[in-house]
Amino acid sequence: MHALSENPTHMGELIELLRYQFDQIDFIDEPVDVGFDCPLDLHCSYTRDQLLVALDFLKPGTVREGVKWLPDKKIDVLFVTLNKSDKDYSPTTMYEDYSISEELFHWQSQSTTSADSPTGQRYIHHAERGSRVLLFVREHKKDAILGSAAAYTYLGTASYVSHEGSRPMNVTWALDRPIPAKYLKKTNKLVVG
Repeated sequence: MHALSENPTHMGELIELLRYQFDQIDFIDEPVDVGFDCPLDLHCSYTRDQLLVALDFLKPGTVREGVKWLPDKKIDVLFVTLNKSDKDYSPTTMYEDYSISEELFHWQSQSTTSADSPTGQRYIHHAERGSRVLLFVREHKKDAILGSAAAYTYLGTASYVSHEGSRPMNVTWALDRPIPAKYLKKTNKLVVG
């Protein structure tokens, strides 16, 4: 460090590079209160296995559905793939999931979930029952460059607003933190462009 401070040209270039990098920051990650010490940060991306292990579920390979209930943590983890293809999903799993606005998200439950089922009631009454809902979204099932499963972006905790229908339920969730503009176009099917 001493040698760097003695070279004003290099020091100037380093300061210029750091200023440039600082100006490129489009968000600062922050922790989310999920009721226990958890390393997942808001608006960061994780593989399904990474995020499940971070939530203390140590058998991530056993999860095949788009929802995982963690009863010991009182957490529903929602895994959303926004753009589904016929070759990757069956007709009963082509759920309509999208952001309505930066603070509201439309989500369809599994096709067998009715509003009066224990699972449907858990979604509707999660707040009064002391459970949390965590929303993770990805644009596509596969990463276009790597060809492996795409990572999910953590949109944070959500609260039940309303629902329509049954088998599947069309649930509107209010996000506790708004979706950043850089993700909003990807999550909102109503946006043209």
